[in-house]
Amino acid sequence: MVPTMVLVADDSRDAHRREALCGLAEAVASRGEVPVAPAFGSPEDVTAALRSVRGPKVVVPAFVAGGDVASAHLLSRLDIGRLEDSCRTAPLGAVPSIVADLAGRLAESGWRPSDGVVLAADGTTGTEERQVVMDVARMLSRRLDSPVQVGYLRTWAPSVFDAVDRLRRHGHDKVAVAAWRLVDGPDFDLLRGLDVTALTAPLWPSDLVVDTLLAQHRAAKGRLV
Repeated sequence: MVPTMVLVADDSRDAHRREALCGLAEAVASRGEVPVAPAFGSPEDVTAALRSVRGPKVVVPAFVAGGDVASAHLLSRLDIGRLEDSCRTAPLGAVPSIVADLAGRLAESGWRPSDGVVLAADGTTGTEERQVVMDVARMLSRRLDSPVQVGYLRTWAPSVFDAVDRLRRHGHDKVAVAAWRLVDGPDFDLLRGLDVTALTAPLWPSDLVVDTLLAQHRAAKGRLV
């Protein structure tokens, strides 16, 4: 029996965000490789959705590490270990293909090699997720052959706004922002309000995201055997 992929995220903040997450779940399901159950909403909503799924299941975060504080907190409150025939994967992180896609999005949005670059993450309280963000920044810097400054919208310093100002003080008149987040949402409006040269769209929609989620599921389902 193929374990169900249960996609988990907080979708309570914005209808557009909810629509994007549901679109992601539909795209994964449309591959026909695994059954997919969306579990979006409050901790109570997600717990109820998890318990409604019969048989083995792999809980897969529908967000990137360090890119969604609300969803990370939601996931940390779920007692997945008490669910029978269940395991979970880590949030999407420093995956080379996804970082390469982010670099391509920067170029498409108007970034040029002489521009400063800020990787805009959300931030969480977890040091592991912070390390993932730093790894993404290093990988992106190598791919662009250009320094990348990390900035956060929440929890950690420096803020995205401070990171942009720092680059300007160091001679970068033009600054591009690479958004480290999976789907659109109200926080993205803060990034749109920045006075920058370029801003990338969220990572989804992209076939690479679907490919990576399915790869995570394949790697995790062996733990249920």
